[in-house]
Amino acid sequence: MTQRSASRILFVPLLFLWIASGVFASTTFAAEQAASPTLQIDCDFPGGNVIVERIEGSDVFLRQDPRDTPRFWFYWYFRVREAAGQSLTFHFTQGNVLGVRGPAVSTDGGETWSWLGADAMDGASFTYTFPAEADEVRFCLAMPYLESHLREFLGRYRDNPHLRIETHTTSRKGRTVERLRLGDLDGSPNHRVVLACRHHACETMASWALEGVMEVILSDTPEGQWLRENVEFLVFPFMDKDGVEDGDQGKDRAPHDHNRDYLGESIYPEVDALRRFVPAWSEGRLRIALDMHCPYIRGGGDRKGSNERLFFVGGPSEEGWARLEEFSQILEDVQVGPLRYARKHNLPYGENWNTLEQPRSFGRWAALLPGVKIATTIEVPYADVAGTPVTPDSARAFGRDLSRAIRVYLDRLPVEPFVDR
Repeated sequence: MTQRSASRILFVPLLFLWIASGVFASTTFAAEQAASPTLQIDCDFPGGNVIVERIEGSDVFLRQDPRDTPRFWFYWYFRVREAAGQSLTFHFTQGNVLGVRGPAVSTDGGETWSWLGADAMDGASFTYTFPAEADEVRFCLAMPYLESHLREFLGRYRDNPHLRIETHTTSRKGRTVERLRLGDLDGSPNHRVVLACRHHACETMASWALEGVMEVILSDTPEGQWLRENVEFLVFPFMDKDGVEDGDQGKDRAPHDHNRDYLGESIYPEVDALRRFVPAWSEGRLRIALDMHCPYIRGGGDRKGSNERLFFVGGPSEEGWARLEEFSQILEDVQVGPLRYARKHNLPYGENWNTLEQPRSFGRWAALLPGVKIATTIEVPYADVAGTPVTPDSARAFGRDLSRAIRVYLDRLPVEPFVDR
């Protein structure tokens, strides 16, 4: 058994002794000294990720599982059972993988989440006192978004004639990869827009913002009505479906991740199918291609605090940058949600990490398609935007702001005569 499989679940009966490899021996030693002899810590559920190294009394030493990401990255998601009434301290042993608001916590099996808060943290550790009635508590880097969340969202609109759910492709591991069409589905829209998400599996908060965009398209608001009458949206909710469900890092996956798969022959079925489908579907009417991501876990290095800001990522085209700046100003003007975007935080091409030379990413590839005005990435922080918490509700509200900006921008564009091909 590998270290990964051994650490998928740590179960410690009082009178049970594992006798096997050194991995099991060290786990047994830790478990025998746990605060509770029946304490269970595992990640054996969709999106789960953790390796438990040892337990010493009320101290749990653990780390994120990098899997096929060769560099440091920070995604983790685990649950604790049989700890009711106890106070445990969790120590991450491979870097500080806690965001500025601490871990996200769920006491109802992952249905709802809240931030534990910075006061519970001490460097790369956090302490949690389990409610007396808690059967299980889940902890995560951020607030998960999985296939089950998408199904719940789509279920609310199952009878909406402006929503079409299609099979995009089948993942490497045999999962169905969704493709959604929303808006004007009669085949002759004035404009088309592509929205992609989860090229990096761990970037969960971007999915909540994507939900907000789709909510407006399908709503009875003036913005929703205009978008349904004038725009067809093509949405790819999970560009790395296996990574999302398995709980992978996804970022910098070897030999390259999904968002570096747009040059040459694609190795991932999701990307290959998108590259084949979108050019024919767009018919020269693709105006906006938006890839939704989350940035680094915190801070920003030379761009101080940038990872607690909403920002767009510019491409090398000066004309494209000018159009993105125009769109950015519209977003500043129309936003009403709690997560406040400011155009000054955008990352121009050539600055900081934005130096990709070849069109290997979705945004750079999409910028070369006929008719495209804006092809870019939006970065939605994991936990905080200028002091305001990022939550499913606040991220959705930002998505609604994005949809308003899309409506205003497209409404200003001239409508070209539609040619039936």
